[in-house]
Amino acid sequence: MSDPVLYGARISVYTRIAALALREKGVAYRPERVNPFDAGADNEAHRRRHPFGKIPVLTHDGITLYETAAITQYVDEAFEGPPLQPAEPLDRARMRQVIGICDSYAFRNLVFDLYVAQADARRQGQEPDPAALDAALERSVTVADALADLLSGRPYFGGDGISLADLHALPMVAYARCAPEGLRLIGDRPALAGWWQRLADRDSVRATRFRTEPPASGAAEKAG
Repeated sequence: MSDPVLYGARISVYTRIAALALREKGVAYRPERVNPFDAGADNEAHRRRHPFGKIPVLTHDGITLYETAAITQYVDEAFEGPPLQPAEPLDRARMRQVIGICDSYAFRNLVFDLYVAQADARRQGQEPDPAALDAALERSVTVADALADLLSGRPYFGGDGISLADLHALPMVAYARCAPEGLRLIGDRPALAGWWQRLADRDSVRATRFRTEPPASGAAEKAG
């Protein structure tokens, strides 16, 4: 059996999710750098793997998988290693609920609106639009409150052990923390701050860290 190949980019939220799952399962894999947004990227070659031209893509023993939730489920079920899906039906449903929240709301609000839009403006020598930032923060508060509520006093979204939900949420929270407002947003919610601290020093998290990430513990955080 050959090692899986993961096509994607180190800066990509969804590539990191897939990489986290592979590392948590202890699966040796080969990363192949593909960023469809790079100038001069060979998009035609990548579209033979992914008809929509996005990342990540996993290939393994003649199969090709795209869509991150499908990739991580396959990784969990096809390889030996600690399970990344809870055994209890309600916990599994909560796991999928968190993944859905992340895809539908957290990715846009925490990553693009709260962090990327600000970072792009500052790279161009401009200050972020205060009205747009306020609107992004208002939407992000709803996301953060929902995630904190779903932890419900438990250490992880799926219960006592990490699950695919934690791996799905972590890169989005990581990018939110790259913005001062996002760092406070997470730190002001003890359930989320504590969840982050429990995950931040795992080998898989450190190995896939975004270059822009602040330290695992920030002055604005109130981990609990």
